[in-house]
Amino acid sequence: MFLKMKRLFSILFAAVLLNSCSEYQKVLKNEDVKAKYDLAEKFYDEGDYKRANRLLEQIAPKYIGKPQGERVMFFLANSYFENRDYNMAGYQFERFLKSYPKSDKAVEAGFLGAKSYYKLSPKYSLDQTDTDKALMKLQNFINTYPDAEYMAEANIMAKELTTKKERKAFEIAKQYNTIGEFDYSFLTPAVTAFDNFISDNPGSVYREDALYYKFMASTSLAMNSFDYLKKQRLTDAKSVYTVLKKYYPESGYLKDANKTLEKIDKELQNYSK
Repeated sequence: MFLKMKRLFSILFAAVLLNSCSEYQKVLKNEDVKAKYDLAEKFYDEGDYKRANRLLEQIAPKYIGKPQGERVMFFLANSYFENRDYNMAGYQFERFLKSYPKSDKAVEAGFLGAKSYYKLSPKYSLDQTDTDKALMKLQNFINTYPDAEYMAEANIMAKELTTKKERKAFEIAKQYNTIGEFDYSFLTPAVTAFDNFISDNPGSVYREDALYYKFMASTSLAMNSFDYLKKQRLTDAKSVYTVLKKYYPESGYLKDANKTLEKIDKELQNYSK
């Protein structure tokens, strides 16, 4: 009995699905704008954003300047978002806001538009142009709608993107340092890169790491310098250690840093005689 009921349900479901597909294809191909609007709304409400999107794309130009235009444009933008077409979603949400700046959906559109660009941000090792754009859109949303219900999520996304950019800059500086182990000419740009990173990102989660690697790069640079440059560079390296220990007295890097400091002090004794 159960198997018969299950089979009957499957047949009924298939029939409903076939009828739905048939209705969709029929409406998609005809010129009845109202029929397309009604079916698009039905699909949208059911969460079938793919089919809703195709219908909305067809009718959106027809509703420009009409009362339903605001609803259609928001549905179109959001259907792109739900279909993970974030390029088009971002673009369409911006169009919506330009066309309907006072809409009840303006805040949501502003947030989803910014979130669309956030979704386009690549991993830290790749070019961060899209990350810069996403940060600009998120900051614009935060400034425009400071009391929005989406503010907490917007701030989390902005922080994540900022950290991603910081990691990109930190890894570039770290790469200079790694190459500097084999080619001393890269140690000066390594120190400069870490110095710039620390100055530009005072609150970064990578600040402790950057200070440690700057200290190590500064020490290597000093140890491999000409004699007339060595004393000053050793002193500079020691200054970086002082900053590291001051701000991160419990740092896991201090064990290695202390050993390096002993080498610096031993080398500096040659200049006190």
